[in-house]
Amino acid sequence: MNKELEVSTHYEHGSLIKVIEDGFNREGKAPSDITLDDMSVIDEFHIGGRQASEEFLDQLQLEERSLVLDVGCGLGGPARFVASRFGCLVSGIDLTQEYVDTGNVLSNWVGLDKKVILQQGSAMALPFPDGQFDAAYMMHVGMNIADKKSLFSEVFNVLKPGGIFGIYDVMQVGSGEMEYPAPWAASENTSALASPQDYRTGLKEAGFNILATRERGDFAVEFFENIKRRMTEMTEEPLLGLHVLMGKDAKTKVANVLTSIKEGSIAPVELIAQR
Repeated sequence: MNKELEVSTHYEHGSLIKVIEDGFNREGKAPSDITLDDMSVIDEFHIGGRQASEEFLDQLQLEERSLVLDVGCGLGGPARFVASRFGCLVSGIDLTQEYVDTGNVLSNWVGLDKKVILQQGSAMALPFPDGQFDAAYMMHVGMNIADKKSLFSEVFNVLKPGGIFGIYDVMQVGSGEMEYPAPWAASENTSALASPQDYRTGLKEAGFNILATRERGDFAVEFFENIKRRMTEMTEEPLLGLHVLMGKDAKTKVANVLTSIKEGSIAPVELIAQR
């Protein structure tokens, strides 16, 4: 099995749209009643959820009708947020067909299917013309891709001159071994953690100028502590939440990431660059 297939398989659920629809139905909500905020509990699969999306994406200098690329879009939660908040047209690409199919259904539910188009494909071979996009971003994607320079070169090519590229990834910020499973990988075999300096080097080699860097370790600890506390306090598992995407070992994945963040070995980091 090649690496990309392993990564895609890691994220597969099997009946994701049914679980999401059933969950909302049991909350008394039909698809026509569901709002963007309702969906944020399941479709913002990154540390910090909607709050992280708002604080990160607000830095990308987005304007109404901007053409934006979401690299590794998952279910498309951030893409729908961008389309709704800024009025952008968003193209998303992801390895996992089930995520793409589910995400397009969710966009239809909230009336954003004309502004958000998700498709299956590889970030290492972007199927878009050179210079198409005004901005691009990726959220918790680089941890599965070892060749950062090639990844960033792909993004560079499809951005217009002056286009902004935002990255929000978990990075290796100190010494210490990561315990697996983690939300992005069952083992070290499909994990590609790298340091902020590695990212900056890859970006510069691809032709980008670095505009800003921000480490978000404290923010991540608070986020995971809240998840851990809710898991402990609940007498039964909630119908919808990131645990649906993480699977049966969600508690172990959360605990492993929280331990490494507290030890100072990993942290989510934002990088903003310009073509």
